[in-house]
Amino acid sequence: MTTQPSNQESESNQAQSVYFDTHPGLYKHWSLSVRESTATLHMDVNEDAGLKPGYKLKLNSYDLGVDIELYDAINRIRFEHPRVKCVVITSAKERMFCSGANIYMLGQSTHPWKVNFCKFTNETRNGLEDSSRHDGLKFLASINGTVAGGGYELALACDKLLMIDDRSSSVSLPEVPLLGVLPGTGGLTRVIDKRKVRRDLADVFCSTTEGVRADRARAWGLVDAIAKPNQYDQIETDLIKELSSKSTRPNQAVGVILSPLKRTSDSSGIHYSTVDVAINRSARTATISVTAPSMTTDKSLESIHQQGCDWWPLTFARELDDAILLLRTNELEIGTWIFRTAGDCDAVLTMDELIVAHQDDWFVKETLGYMRRTLARLDVSSRTMFALIDEGSCFAGTLFEIALASDRIFMLSETENGHNPTIALSRLNFGNLPMVNHLSRLQNRFYGHDHQLQEIASLEGELLDAVAALKLGLVTYTPDDIDWDDELRIAIEERNSLSPDALTGMEANLRFSGPETMETRIFARLSAWQNWIFIRPNAVGDQGALKLFGSGKKPDFNWQRI
Repeated sequence: MTTQPSNQESESNQAQSVYFDTHPGLYKHWSLSVRESTATLHMDVNEDAGLKPGYKLKLNSYDLGVDIELYDAINRIRFEHPRVKCVVITSAKERMFCSGANIYMLGQSTHPWKVNFCKFTNETRNGLEDSSRHDGLKFLASINGTVAGGGYELALACDKLLMIDDRSSSVSLPEVPLLGVLPGTGGLTRVIDKRKVRRDLADVFCSTTEGVRADRARAWGLVDAIAKPNQYDQIETDLIKELSSKSTRPNQAVGVILSPLKRTSDSSGIHYSTVDVAINRSARTATISVTAPSMTTDKSLESIHQQGCDWWPLTFARELDDAILLLRTNELEIGTWIFRTAGDCDAVLTMDELIVAHQDDWFVKETLGYMRRTLARLDVSSRTMFALIDEGSCFAGTLFEIALASDRIFMLSETENGHNPTIALSRLNFGNLPMVNHLSRLQNRFYGHDHQLQEIASLEGELLDAVAALKLGLVTYTPDDIDWDDELRIAIEERNSLSPDALTGMEANLRFSGPETMETRIFARLSAWQNWIFIRPNAVGDQGALKLFGSGKKPDFNWQRI
């Protein structure tokens, strides 16, 4: 994490741009220690090291900078410490675990900043659950002091919650009574869906400011275990052993170092080794181009490990992840993302085969997890996404997931030289890279049309031209080379003429088919309810609860229920 770009990045961007890459040596708020199969993350927020000036991060409260460090630390545990089976998240401060998102930061932030902040913190916490569910990395929230708001939401994302019973510490979600907003990081949803707290008890808990002490927290199901101070270390050890026994992470393995991203920025965009972002500010578009891997000759697991973070799938996932975050945070008016690819479809399919062949290996599994979470970030990004499949494209397998994540897919049907583009599916398209609704993107696309899905499954590995792709429902439009440029221009111009707010709502409604999951409910409620509440005078007006926090004044509410 830094607000300072790399040397190649223009000084003009330094003041306003946020960057998401950091390193433990640069951490201001967390310390990471690893002992045998346990990693411990101590939260020790430096109150004078906020990401932006104007507030102090007191009482282990956090802003975006704190969460960027947390995200980096979890990724380093995943890759650099493969023998870690359980991560303990705790506090280095006495009697205070975490007081949640910093209220003064929220009070002075713009609406887009608040929404993007909440989205990133949600993705980070969802990522803990994703790693537990798919990759066997377990998490223990060791609540060794008072916890409130977003601090409790962080704990809720862990597999187990242990709380100290010291007669003073309490747990609370005070956003509704104290701030006039909702918990922004899935608290309400996890209390009901994950913790299975009874609705009336949840109502009491979420509408009071004082919170509840340890014995009641356990009785209501808000935590899993409580412990007196003299018993705390032993019970924590027991829970670590219990969680570690459920982990599938290796007992012996050598980690892979996550070296700094190779990124440069200039007035034209953001540039990496496998991903390039070209920004057209007048058209309000970003063209995101992905270069395929070269054809793999050495398919051994030893070769994959030797390449480490330079292995193409991991490089691609890290670079695309970073590009998404930078665009979402720093380029608010770039409303349309256009995806392109370049390279050989066969090379992508060969790489996918290699991933499938070695998917039980810890490093390959973690890389697949990084790709899964990065692609899921696309699904919940408030941007229009178009995929363009033209001459030289390689939308196959993993890269076709980007097209499936897009709102529309355009595929060139005929070229003058006869080099017509093709697409292809691999095993990874059929369940290895699920969305947050736990469906594959193909299942999501053909929800309620099982016969089409079955037909497509039989075509794994085949190169499909535009005629076949359109017939199968895999693309939206197939213009020829005469109409290609005009149809794309008209589609983009029409899209950019529409209300961004309406588009965000429409896209969020259309992108997820089928049954709801805890994750889809969290993001839907963030997009709809919290987004709306964040702009209402009852929260952010001059006399709103969020604005008056800490002043001693009571908010002046509009009492209409809308």
